[in-house]
Amino acid sequence: MKPKSTLFSRVRSLAGAALTVTVLSAAVGTLKAEPLKIAYNDWPGWVPWEIAIQKGWFEEAGVEVDFQWIDYVKSMETYAAGGLDGCHMTNGDALVTGATGKPAVAILINDFSNGNDMFIAAPGIESVEEMKGKKVGVEEGFVSHLLVLTALEANGMSEDDIEVVNTPNGETPQVLKSGAVSGISAWQPSSGQALKLVDGSKTIFTSADAPGIIYDILFVDPESLEKRRDDWKKVVKVWYQVVDFLKDEDNLDEALEIMAGRVNLTPDEYEPLLKGTYILTLEEALEKWEKAEGLGSVYGSSDVVNDFNVKFGVYDKPEEVEKYFDPSITKEIAAEQ
Repeated sequence: MKPKSTLFSRVRSLAGAALTVTVLSAAVGTLKAEPLKIAYNDWPGWVPWEIAIQKGWFEEAGVEVDFQWIDYVKSMETYAAGGLDGCHMTNGDALVTGATGKPAVAILINDFSNGNDMFIAAPGIESVEEMKGKKVGVEEGFVSHLLVLTALEANGMSEDDIEVVNTPNGETPQVLKSGAVSGISAWQPSSGQALKLVDGSKTIFTSADAPGIIYDILFVDPESLEKRRDDWKKVVKVWYQVVDFLKDEDNLDEALEIMAGRVNLTPDEYEPLLKGTYILTLEEALEKWEKAEGLGSVYGSSDVVNDFNVKFGVYDKPEEVEKYFDPSITKEIAAEQ
């Protein structure tokens, strides 16, 4: 895990140069006013967009947006089919989308998972080592699968030591409760739901144990970025307005109320989800944009996922990682501060 305007294709010759200029100017204005269609979902690193939506910050910034609430996997399918200008994806899943469907380029690193992605064991299992020979429910080829493999490797094991049961992320809590598997790997809110649903279940490895293994990012259609870069820059600026709002503790209650309401939870229920996601400030994002090996760089992290995707046949050959990332907008905004 897009239709383009045809305004100019049907502009006909008109009598009089002045009239032609008037029509073309109107067409340009209409094109610029067309909302950017952006998918977001219940991942805690992306729900904060709701703050900007409710507070009217996009209107203040002078950019038309249409944020569409779409399930994560469905949003990637919709993007690949041309139905979106922007889609929120992990760095690894964007490589899959680009290799198998439609290219995308990152312009904003929202966060990295800091515990919300979890490897959860059934009651009575206390460690990753104790999962040996047991079934694990996980959505194959997605970030949860990568997390399981990372956990196994960290404990001197491999995927051969478990039996993977392909399970959609949203179904993992019920599958764990059914007893059909001895563990699951899932992201919030499904991971949290599983812990509540199955008494005695526990986390045995989380993304906090491998910070940077999963970056959550706004990817956009390269053609849309080329044509409407100024509008996308306004979108990124609004995001950092949201981040500044979140980082001010005086705003925490209001922020939690807005975000919790979007996912039908109480603020108290939502607060731990926010803590499990490390939302990056502008300065911290700049550090992640630096090219380097290892999980501290979005490039290094993506190299790890690229190898994972090829190894497990998600796509046939390694992707050119650098073509998926454009840090220029973030750097421009930082330079303007």
